[in-house]
Amino acid sequence: MSKPLSKLLPVTCIAENELAAAPLSDAHRAWASANGFSGQSGKLLALPDGEGGLAGYAFGLGAAQNRSALVTGLAAAALPAGRYRLEGEIGDPTLAALGFRLGAYRFDRYTKAKERPELELPEGADGAEVERLTAAASLARDLINTPANDLGPDALEAAIVKFASERGFTSRVIKGDALLDENLPMIHAVGRASAQAPRLLDLSWGDPAHPKVTLVGKGVTFDTGGLNIKPGNSMALMKKDMGGAANILGLAHAIADAGLKVRLRVLIPVVENAISGSSFRPGDVLASRKGLTVEIGNTDAEGRLILADALALADEDKPDLVIDMATLTGAARVALGAELPPLYAREAGFAQSVVEAGMAVDDPLWILPLWPGYDTMLSSKIADVNHISTGGMAGSITAALFLNRFLDPETEWLHLDIFAWAPEARPGRPFGGTDQGLRAVYGALKTRFG
Repeated sequence: MSKPLSKLLPVTCIAENELAAAPLSDAHRAWASANGFSGQSGKLLALPDGEGGLAGYAFGLGAAQNRSALVTGLAAAALPAGRYRLEGEIGDPTLAALGFRLGAYRFDRYTKAKERPELELPEGADGAEVERLTAAASLARDLINTPANDLGPDALEAAIVKFASERGFTSRVIKGDALLDENLPMIHAVGRASAQAPRLLDLSWGDPAHPKVTLVGKGVTFDTGGLNIKPGNSMALMKKDMGGAANILGLAHAIADAGLKVRLRVLIPVVENAISGSSFRPGDVLASRKGLTVEIGNTDAEGRLILADALALADEDKPDLVIDMATLTGAARVALGAELPPLYAREAGFAQSVVEAGMAVDDPLWILPLWPGYDTMLSSKIADVNHISTGGMAGSITAALFLNRFLDPETEWLHLDIFAWAPEARPGRPFGGTDQGLRAVYGALKTRFG
């Protein structure tokens, strides 16, 4: 027997200091005023129906100049389970619905699942786009939030293969010593200390006649730091070190679901940076797919090593565009904080379109330079390159410059150094693992290849 539908309640969106013009009854306006409600950002006020029941809610949007495009996510985060519709000053109906859906996200794998608030799609909203981007973000968040005991390399591989099968991608796995046979030595070196073998996932989708877009995501399921072991407080969040892979999968879902006219390839190196007798060491010199020899300055900078082999592989296919995402450096967080990942690009025009697309949907990015003057900071006396800089400065830039060496100079390339974690809840982003850069890149790709 189906569950009876709950009453559809209105959530009336009101800008700050605009209570007088809000589409409320005089009684509800007086009630809101008596309760100190004036449209403050994120404030939710229950409205009585005059019979001891609930007529709906008033929700504060805050001032226009400080308002997130996903502000309705704050309402969804605060509302109890039920069915709702948005009224009042909702702005772009697609963004209003998307913000609500993203704000209603809960990670409940390890707790008793609670019903979430449901939204009736506002008039004029693009329902397919809302569903597409909600699914993309939820996919990334679920993977990032899952701890490493349930999402090691084996489980992440299974999730990626399942993803590919359900969406019509072809998939191939190169695993263990086969990485050496297929000239992916740095992926092998980083992951060989784990009880679960390192591997590379190679997915393809779309018409081979369309422009080639290749996505690369860092898939470190847990990062101890290796022999340069992290202190406990730094290791606590390292289940999220596959956040680049998770966001790349979310982006791939959005691209395929929207049917963008691209030949899509997805490369995800998957490893656990563990410690054992076979760990790679500080001072080792590793071979790479590109042919460059790499001196290891610190085993806690493992992500750029696996990305370098994957990027070199991507480049051999002569793609029109390569995009990678990685939870790569703490330096990026020191420079720009948790909410604003840096973007590095060789081609300024497309990079700017990504930033503009992100700002429109509250998925902000900030362009930092591939500053050639810092390239000498990666010099080595015994190898072609050291994979970390000799000093503590410009850590995110030098990491990007290291990756830059593994692609042909003519290849169009974007690199996102993301955090993939919301240390505090904000509009459309509950606390925990989160999507970053996904909607920004998708929006720009949709304009370019839609």
